[in-house]
Amino acid sequence: MAKRNLHVLFLGYTESETRIIQALRKFGCTVDAWTGKINNLNNYDFVISFGYKYILTKETLLTAKRKPINLHISYLPFNRGFHPNFWAHFDGTPSGVSIHYIEEGIDTGDIIFQKKVKFHSHEKTFHQTWTRLKFEIEELFIINIDKIILNKFSVIAQQEGGTFHLKSDLPKEFLGWDSDITKEIERLRNITFE
Repeated sequence: MAKRNLHVLFLGYTESETRIIQALRKFGCTVDAWTGKINNLNNYDFVISFGYKYILTKETLLTAKRKPINLHISYLPFNRGFHPNFWAHFDGTPSGVSIHYIEEGIDTGDIIFQKKVKFHSHEKTFHQTWTRLKFEIEELFIINIDKIILNKFSVIAQQEGGTFHLKSDLPKEFLGWDSDITKEIERLRNITFE
């Protein structure tokens, strides 16, 4: 695996929250982790977003030397936006993970790598399935780190359709991330249809 000394900006999770930052350093990258808002990307060779809470504006994206990428815990084009794991269960759409280009729209960029995820029988809560999705997307990134860093991959345009959810779309009656998925979805549907 050929290493490159690229200066990478990692937006979102800190080093204690994701294995990806350490994997990038092992690959030979210099990594700056940042959780705050940012308006200029031109000091970096490459930008990765994972768990980042801000939207990169068109103007900010234009300052990047290379198209930034995002790691999203949904099987795009389904469940773009907030709480993708919740909506995959609630809407009955595929669960999975996607690494994609960041563009002006939210989670609408071309797909670099993607994987459907089937949960184990013991993964019964939203938190357990989220933890699994986070693990799967980190694995997908790490397995393909050389291709991603060296820009040696083919992209796939996102299919039309899919779903999108705002943060405010999460039902106010939702009991929380440690609730049993099957029971909570049934309870919420009963409330919705009353």
